Amino acid sequence: MLEDCKTARERWGGVHRLIDRWLEQREGLLVVLNELEQSCDADLETITKERIDTFSETLMDYISAGHFEVYPQLREEARAFDDTSALNIADRLLERLEMSTELVLSFDEDYSTPVRCQRFLPRLPAWLERLKKGLSERFGLEDQLIARLHDEHAPAEGIS
Repeated sequence: MLEDCKTARERWGGVHRLIDRWLEQREGLLVVLNELEQSCDADLETITKERIDTFSETLMDYISAGHFEVYPQLREEARAFDDTSALNIADRLLERLEMSTELVLSFDEDYSTPVRCQRFLPRLPAWLERLKKGLSERFGLEDQLIARLHDEHAPAEGIS
């Protein structure tokens, strides 16, 4: 999954600084996720609330940046090009992204307090698996959204 992330960054890397930063956040999220997953494999009982909070904050920051910064910017770009087709595609993709957003919010709720964190700690490995699957699907949808706008609105090669 991290390799796919790097490939997407290489492909879309110059489109906008906003997207560049967001794709860097994505990589950071995957690193934190992998580290937490490795800790679960090593010794689940040693994972602290602070460690889960760090992951959860990274996850929420990424999701928020998409919803409140990147997606609106991509929609604005489509509007600027009067690209109704891209806007329709964006609407459909954003609807599908809502499902993974709900998953993230559920995770955040389950681990929101020290008591809840302790109660749900045994479920953490399963949660991380669900989140990996949901994030993988989410990244694919986000990449489709970027690709649609980038491919349609990027300047033609050889034209200055």
